[in-house]
Amino acid sequence: MFKFIGAIVGYFLFGRHFFGIMIGFVVGSVIDNYVTVSGKIKSGAKPEDIFEYYRQHSHTQGKSDFATMLVVLSAAVMRADGKVLKSELEYLKSFFSQQFGPSFTTEHLSTLKHFLDGGTIPLVQVCGDIRARTQIEIRIQLLHFLFGLAKADGHVAEQEINVIKNIADLLEIPGSDFESVKNMFYRNVNSDYSVLGITSSATEEEIKKAYRQMAIRYHPDKVASMGEEYQKGAKEKFQKIQEAYENIKKSRGIN
Repeated sequence: MFKFIGAIVGYFLFGRHFFGIMIGFVVGSVIDNYVTVSGKIKSGAKPEDIFEYYRQHSHTQGKSDFATMLVVLSAAVMRADGKVLKSELEYLKSFFSQQFGPSFTTEHLSTLKHFLDGGTIPLVQVCGDIRARTQIEIRIQLLHFLFGLAKADGHVAEQEINVIKNIADLLEIPGSDFESVKNMFYRNVNSDYSVLGITSSATEEEIKKAYRQMAIRYHPDKVASMGEEYQKGAKEKFQKIQEAYENIKKSRGIN
């Protein structure tokens, strides 16, 4: 509609010249495209459409774009157990505000809402983008965030674990790392051993060796280049490794 209006206005503004019609037509087409895209977002376009919109309009290497990727993964975890709780939303907002600051805007919350409302979440594409941008230590820390989000209500549901496991596989996070982080949030009688990546039949020497390896692998310095919330999560994860080791030593009487 606006392209035709623009053509008419251009015709008269430029002295009834064909050149004015062309300029008005181009300007009107741009307005039409903007209105169309805005209308899709406001009317509840499919999640895939919104995801593509953000991918095309965000900086390819910018934090804002990375925040969008994490918002999509967060939506997948929040939807997993069939209910989205206020505690989960508050956890997400706190993390993203600390991590991305002004780069995290109401547009990201709007994206989150659309993905929460339904539709297929393109996990393969999102995880592929994240793999291409981050080293393994950052992806493991992202896993820590997703488990923290799942446990924001005090309990990690089996459905949430399954979704996070799928995400971990798509992010090419080793199974041993997944089990280690999972057992920091989802506890059972063998969780301390699982945190260290070993079984309860491990020898004293194997336990000490596993602790040294995990302490190096999960040291907070590995994510020193990331934001405050990532570093906070890394320190919590490192502390859980130390706690698991101390629990095992105490139960076995190891000095």
